[in-house]
Formats: sequence, C-alpha cells, structure tokens
Amino acid sequence: MSVRLVFVAPLAALLLQGCLAKTALDVVTLPVKVASKGVDMATTSQSEADQKRGREIRQREERLGKLQREFDKLQGQCLDGDRRACERQSEVKGQIDAIMPSVPYEARKP
Repeated sequence: MSVRLVFVAPLAALLLQGCLAKTALDVVTLPVKVASKGVDMATTSQSEADQKRGREIRQREERLGKLQREFDKLQGQCLDGDRRACERQSEVKGQIDAIMPSVPYEARKP
C-alpha cells in the first residue's frame, strides 16, 4: 500500500500543479475582470450615444408626422363646421409647436 502511495503522490502533485496554477491565475485576475466589466456597463461609447440620439430624433420626427397628419385632417373637419375639430386642432398645433424645436432642421437638397 505504501508503495502505491509513493508512486501516486508525486504523480498527483504533477497533475494538480496545472489546476492549482489556473485557479491561482483566475483568483488574481478576477478583480480586474469585474472592474473592467463594471466600467463597460457604466460608460456609454460614442457609437451607442449616437445610436440613442438618432433613435430619439427619429421618434420625434415620427410623432411630428402623426401630429401633422392629424392637424390636416382636423383642419378639413374644422372648415366643414365641426367646432370640436377646431378645438382639437388648436391642441394639436400646440403639441406640434412644442416638438418642433427638438427636431433638427434639414436643408432641402437642390
């Protein structure tokens, strides 16, 4: 039994060295990995910020388009004598005026 132990113990020590070294490396590098992951989550890259801004502008432009279509529809109803449509048209115009400053102006290409 002791002869087996003499052969198995050094063999086990050689085989476990790789595991121990890998575990030690993982333990040492873990704080760095955690910190870098936290920084990545806390910061926004320029491309992410640009995408977010573009998405917000597109949503405002879509909202403005819907309001403009509603305004045009209400204008026709108002001209036909629908008083409620005239009141609603004024509300929609106020919403359009509120959104307009936040939508970037694009010059028309000739």
